[in-house]
Amino acid sequence: MRVFTSLDEIRAAQGSVLGTSDWLTIDQERIDRFADATGDHQWIHVDQERATQGPFGATIAHGYLTLSLLPYFSVQNYRVEGARMSVNYGLDKVRFVAPVKVGSRLRGVTELAQVTDVDGGAQLRFRTTVELDGSERPACVAETLSRQYF
Repeated sequence: MRVFTSLDEIRAAQGSVLGTSDWLTIDQERIDRFADATGDHQWIHVDQERATQGPFGATIAHGYLTLSLLPYFSVQNYRVEGARMSVNYGLDKVRFVAPVKVGSRLRGVTELAQVTDVDGGAQLRFRTTVELDGSERPACVAETLSRQYF
């Protein structure tokens, strides 16, 4: 876990990997709750019987479910202390590279790709690779932007 207490520390970490989270198992209950929250009940996510005959041989997590786990992974990898405010600023690039079958384990590797000064603080570009246990391909690679105001 990297802990930053100043903007200078953040700038010095540009280009480095901040950490790797613990593994998280994606169970059907989590997939079903996400389907309920988003209204996306496509059979490849929620119909376990039908999905066994489908292209993946089992239900798979929604891509956006995988994306929504980025905060879960990142809080294990880094923390900024002393900022008066932190806000999510957006996404620049997201790719869902490999399907996440029910029962799969995921973890996030967070890299601080870029630090850009903004009025009162900095904009941070993180590149998170969501690794899929047992797969050479990641489940997801995403570039997120946050702003830290000091």
